[in-house]
Amino acid sequence: MITLIEESAAAAMEEMAWKRSGSVLFEDEGIKNIMDGPFFGENEGFRENFEGIIGHSAAISALCKHIKVVAPTGSTVLILGETGTGKELIARAIHNLGPRRNRPFIKVNCAAIPAGLIESELFGHERGAFTGAISRRVGRFEMADTGTLFLDEIGDIPCELQPKLLRVLQEQEFERVGGTQTTRVDARIVAATSRDLPRMVAAREFRADLYYRLNVFPLRVPALRERSEDIPLLVQHFVEHYSGRANKRVTEVPVETMAALARYHWPGNVRELQNIVERAVILSPGKVLRAALDELEQLPQGSDTAGADKSDDRTTLKDAEREHIIRALAATNWILGGPKGAGARLGLARTTLIAKMQRLGITRAQA
Repeated sequence: MITLIEESAAAAMEEMAWKRSGSVLFEDEGIKNIMDGPFFGENEGFRENFEGIIGHSAAISALCKHIKVVAPTGSTVLILGETGTGKELIARAIHNLGPRRNRPFIKVNCAAIPAGLIESELFGHERGAFTGAISRRVGRFEMADTGTLFLDEIGDIPCELQPKLLRVLQEQEFERVGGTQTTRVDARIVAATSRDLPRMVAAREFRADLYYRLNVFPLRVPALRERSEDIPLLVQHFVEHYSGRANKRVTEVPVETMAALARYHWPGNVRELQNIVERAVILSPGKVLRAALDELEQLPQGSDTAGADKSDDRTTLKDAEREHIIRALAATNWILGGPKGAGARLGLARTTLIAKMQRLGITRAQA
């Protein structure tokens, strides 16, 4: 059996190529072996709190070491990374490793809440503050008191609300919507975004003082294409997870399938890989994983995206992402949400897909 634990993706592919079965066989203790690797095995508590973070690449090891350093401090953390890289998983790891681990972990997606409601969502409101406010409502900051508040997609918070957010970060106090009584809170802030905040500051779309207040300890989550050596481990993890959930026993991945997954550039990152593996498990009648490889846009032979820096090839990556999204939209007849929509096909939330379409200038008329 091959566990794909101690070798890079390239070496693993070479080893798999000469195996008689032509498949990757997964051991039952595969995930345990991953977590007992050279980094995660440093101490038991650390390994346990990092359950779900799969990988042994240099990029992931460096990220986890930084998490371990900042988690006990209580400092504000800003998590940066593309959509689907697992920023919420990182936020939870910071909470679980910190002194507030037994206190609430409250999350709010700033991009998913309408601009007119987000102030009430964050800070709460008093009875009669606006039409429909029939009773007092506690906001997310109060819910997170003594715990951790995870502000996901902080780059999408409306400009008019940013001064109030800055105040509560600095002074740890605020007033509910429609109220005059000042409420004090003690919540650790972990924020995340897939947007370019420095560019937004320069364009006056995001307050500079708020950015500097959030950017105390930035953590960058690598894109999946930057750590392609982790793909076999992630595939193994998702195959085992979804096989158990579907009451199946899928134990083999054909060599050509694993090679195709390793070559693909994954614009939707780990979430896209997770969705593709889940769909493949559902469609696999036996023990061999049957993935729809024709859905993957293969990179040219010999190309190397494992350590590619997005900033070195922005135009090419932007164009590739745009074309990938347009193909998914065309294949789903421009249906964005739902299990058969383009969002599910790309491994993206509907709101995230809409934001990407707006950023890339994708409209049905242009396509």
